[in-house]
Amino acid sequence: MRNLYPPIEPRRTGMLEVGDGQSVYWEESGAPDGKPVVFLHGGPGAGCSPDHRRLFDPASYRIVLFDQRGCGRSLPHVSAPEADLGANTTWHLVEDIERLREHLGIERWQVFGGSWGSTLALAYAETHPSRVSELVLRGIFTLRKSEIDWFYEGPAANLVPDLWERYATAVPEADRVPGKFVEAYRRLLFDPDPAVHGPAAVAWSTWEASNLTLRPRPGLVDKYREPAYATAFARIENHYFTHGGWFTEGQLIADAGRLAGIPTVIVQGRYDLCTPAITAWDLHRALPEATFVLVDDAGHSFDEPGILDALIIATDSFRDA
Repeated sequence: MRNLYPPIEPRRTGMLEVGDGQSVYWEESGAPDGKPVVFLHGGPGAGCSPDHRRLFDPASYRIVLFDQRGCGRSLPHVSAPEADLGANTTWHLVEDIERLREHLGIERWQVFGGSWGSTLALAYAETHPSRVSELVLRGIFTLRKSEIDWFYEGPAANLVPDLWERYATAVPEADRVPGKFVEAYRRLLFDPDPAVHGPAAVAWSTWEASNLTLRPRPGLVDKYREPAYATAFARIENHYFTHGGWFTEGQLIADAGRLAGIPTVIVQGRYDLCTPAITAWDLHRALPEATFVLVDDAGHSFDEPGILDALIIATDSFRDA
């Protein structure tokens, strides 16, 4: 069973001005002349963590991480009262990735993304296929209505009713309408009063965090209770889900043919509640040349043992390509 590589610190960091008053935090670690890889974090709105650097052999990879607009160390942070999400869409982020690639002088790079990061990786690769050497995708999410409805509108409650109840009861009783929870949360999350948006953000964020792993891991949820983190995370997710990611329905899977010729690995936990395996299966069917790994004893999180093993095998297999 493969483990994360040892902890490392960034060699250099920076803030990249990407327009619209937005500055994106980026960092590089590993080998300066190594194989370039860009890591795309989840959420949207989760930001990067030091463990994300450790998915790649630092002796072989030039490891690039960045925090997407409005979250992590990027500015302005969406937890701020005056934050404006008008210039925060999937297609803004796709072009931010391109701008960062050009800024770093990289011709082509491996694109690695999990959960929402898999969505963004697919959107980027389908838009700029010539810039992608390989794709490593985990916990596949494409923002189809059925995917959002499954987790945020009620069906997942059939498996975790106790956790769902905490999410549902954070919404005023009159607004607890099946199929309308994302809409109800939008009103709460964007209310200017911290007494309104704060508890709603924590409820939204901890609902997701509580379902990341196959077995409960209470310590994992703690970060999602921190007010600034929870507010940015919940607001950005809700904003993207309300707009369907700015995709036409089923767009990313329908356009998977644009990825032909890009070596791709798809890793999915069989018991992933956040992003059920049907989406990964549909992508696999649309991209049959990709390597498809369905991990039988895993949920959603990248550090579930079987998922982590498959991801490290994938990055190791590509490091000399």
